[in-house]
Amino acid sequence: MDPATYDAWYRTPRGSWIGEVEYRLLYRMLAPSPGDSLLDVGCGTGYFTRRFAQDAGLCVTGLDPDRDGLDYARAHGGPNEVYIAGDARDLPFPDAGFDFVVSVTALCFIQDQRRALQEIARVARKRFLLGLLNRHSMLYRQKGRGGGTGAYHGAHWHAISEVHDLLRNLAVRDALVRTAVFVPSAGAIARVLERLAPNFLPWGAFIAVAGSPCPDEPSRGISAP
Repeated sequence: MDPATYDAWYRTPRGSWIGEVEYRLLYRMLAPSPGDSLLDVGCGTGYFTRRFAQDAGLCVTGLDPDRDGLDYARAHGGPNEVYIAGDARDLPFPDAGFDFVVSVTALCFIQDQRRALQEIARVARKRFLLGLLNRHSMLYRQKGRGGGTGAYHGAHWHAISEVHDLLRNLAVRDALVRTAVFVPSAGAIARVLERLAPNFLPWGAFIAVAGSPCPDEPSRGISAP
């Protein structure tokens, strides 16, 4: 899928609603302040990168190996956005180089997820946040089975138990897992259920995983789901 077509999905009624639900959850879990620095690992066309820069007032850097996606992100970015080519498994930044690091569904397409997660935690000073696809969700039954369709083709869909395993040997504190997008149709019923369903339920299509790096201490575990 070319970058323009991919990014245009976020301007459709369904894509706009899903993107907004996911962004609001990410923002609440990070709780950043204007002027904080943020790295978006696997930024793609820069949808979430732009949101954090333009809506939250952060100084953002987007990193991705796809140069076509980066060209699109640069063409549509603002003054507080920088986009560079790079590999999530070998981030070209110093330890604790950013206040926050996010990676929205990029790990779903990376084979060595543990290495990428170690790098994400290494360069985060305050907190890191992952967005993953939930295997135990309605969206998986619609788009994920049999190798996935459309933009989900080839994606790894995580179970909540896998999330716990990913963080188990990583030195983090205040780890938190939440989900969103329980009914991905974006219709009236989906919107009502999204407002009523608590984010600690384990069935949302979008899994958000947050933690604060603590390199000198063992992992302290994860708050449910």
